[in-house]
Amino acid sequence: MLTIGTLAKRTGTKVQTVRYYEQIGLMPTPQRSEGGQRRYTLDDLDRLAFIRHARDLGFALDAIRELLDLSDTPDHCCAHVDQIAHKQLKAVEARIVRLEALRRELMRMIGECSGGIVADCRVLEVLRDHGECLADHGKAGQQAAEPKQALS
Repeated sequence: MLTIGTLAKRTGTKVQTVRYYEQIGLMPTPQRSEGGQRRYTLDDLDRLAFIRHARDLGFALDAIRELLDLSDTPDHCCAHVDQIAHKQLKAVEARIVRLEALRRELMRMIGECSGGIVADCRVLEVLRDHGECLADHGKAGQQAAEPKQALS
């Protein structure tokens, strides 16, 4: 049996995140020692490692829940699993396109700056006036540049 600290350490997950996953039902309620300490099995370790890896690949918690449910029926066709993975791939590709547009815009903005005084700084001019940008990267670009802080 593993403690929550050992489980967290072996999967690179924070203890608070393990508790959160228990609260939302991604992790089962653990057994308790006589002293009330959480005790985890190797199956729990495997499940948390699965969740952690899926999070690292950008899967949303709902998708992970669905994947876990599907993994509990190993004799079924994996077409639905593939669908979920394809959906995630499309989302990643869309983020890459937005990030590449942001990269180009930042490179152009920096390249146009003469390095003179702040009053004449091209970077600041472009930041003040979105109309100076060549591409519309508004909210979609902001979301790509500032990803939501994921639990780790």
